[in-house]
Parts: sequence; structure tokens; C-alpha cells
Amino acid sequence: MARYVIGDVQGCFDQLQQLLSLIDFDPTHDQLWFCGDLIARGPKSLETLRFVKDLGAAAITVLGNHDLNFLASLYGYGRVGPADQLEALLQAPDLSELAHWLQQQPLIHYDETDQLLLVHAGLAPEWSIDTALKACHAVEQQLRTDPVSLYAQMYGNSPDLWSDAHSTFEKYRFTINSCSRMRYCFADGRLELRQKGELSDNPLLTPWFDFWSDREHPMIFFGHWAALQGYSPVSGIHALDTGCVWGQALTCYCIESQQRFSVAGYEKRL
Repeated sequence: MARYVIGDVQGCFDQLQQLLSLIDFDPTHDQLWFCGDLIARGPKSLETLRFVKDLGAAAITVLGNHDLNFLASLYGYGRVGPADQLEALLQAPDLSELAHWLQQQPLIHYDETDQLLLVHAGLAPEWSIDTALKACHAVEQQLRTDPVSLYAQMYGNSPDLWSDAHSTFEKYRFTINSCSRMRYCFADGRLELRQKGELSDNPLLTPWFDFWSDREHPMIFFGHWAALQGYSPVSGIHALDTGCVWGQALTCYCIESQQRFSVAGYEKRL
């Protein structure tokens, strides 16, 4: 058995199939771990979502910001525009089934036995692993029982510290922002949710993973930050988003062999 962690697919179904052919993926023996953002911006979100859902236990995925925004839009929140290329998904006869499946997916996947953790964006500096798991579990329960109330209060950049999250929904919002949107933090650990580029020379900003560099942590896999091009300087923290939807590459990491595999990204036709 081999486990492959795959960066943001974002509807690039053809590139995903090329990558699976390259690694000779066998769903009866192997497992795919997706870093979130299965859908949006690429041309085949419907095909991607159907494929991953149909893999059953051969696939594990966590929720990304695009996944959550799509789900929120179904309840009248969030904004899905032409650039998201979600028309086919929104008109699909199995939309409700696919959305229900996606909404059941976690924010974090944690393999305690092998000390492996999968998340879309990152982990807040204030958190311990135990705190992160409990915070994410609370959000996941809300998604499964009362998603409307969650989506109604999901958007916004505050609070930017876990210690400033006093109400239940403030804790939910902070957790979603950390796990699905964050790239940088300020020196005091506050989330910075606007910067998207390469590693910055701005002395006021610190990549979230730097806060974990001198702490004991499981091996962490994340996506979301295409500008990193799969580079993380922190040992045991692996960046997997290599910008497939922007025409760069789709990348996976084999946990067992510690090898990376990539195929060329999506080429948008004008």
C-alpha cells in the first residue's frame, strides 16, 4: 500500500488522471490524500468531485476555502462567479448528493499512529495539535448538523487570535480561517489573511509554518499556497500546492517512499 498526498486539484480532472497514471495508482491497494480545494477555477470540477467521492475509502480529503465557499453559496452565502467554472456542477442532477458528501469532509485529517496531519492551509501558532483537532471537530459537527448557521457567520477576518475568540461562532470562524485561508501571521501569532505571494521579506510577516519549526509536531501536509511552488523550509512540513490551475504543475508526495511526482498543469485555452 502506498499513500499519496496531492496538492490543490481545483477541477483539473485531466491533470489528476495523468498524475494517477504516472504513479500507477491502484485504488484497491493505494490511498490518495487530497489537500483540499478539489473544485473551482479549473474546467472539470464536476468530474473531479464525482471521481474522488466514488473512490470511497481509497481517498481522504480535507476542506479548502474554495470547497467551503461553494458549499456556502448553495445556502445563499458566499459568492461563486464565472471564474470558478462551476456551472456544470451547479446544474448536475447529483448536485445534492455531491454537496452532501463534500460537507461531511473534515478540516483536518490526523493519523495518530503514524503521526501524519493533513490540512488545507495551516495551523494557528497559538494552537497545540490537540487544540486544533478539538476546534476542527467542533466545526465539522456544526457543518453536519446546522450548516446554515455556520455559513451565515463564516466570512470575516476577525478574530485573528484564538485567545480573542470568545463566542462559539468566533471560534468556528477563526478555525476555518486558520485551516483554509491562512498563509502568514504577524509576530504575535495573529492571522494575516490577505497576502498570497512568495515568501515575503516583510519583517512584520512570518509564514505560519515558521511558528512550528522549533516545536514537536507530526508530519504536516498542506496546500493552498501556490506561490511556494511546493517549497517549505521547515523539516517535516510539506507544501503540495504547485499551481496546477495556474498552468504550473500538479504534485503528489508518496508518504512511504518520500518521493514527489508531478505533471504539467492546466493550460487555459483562450
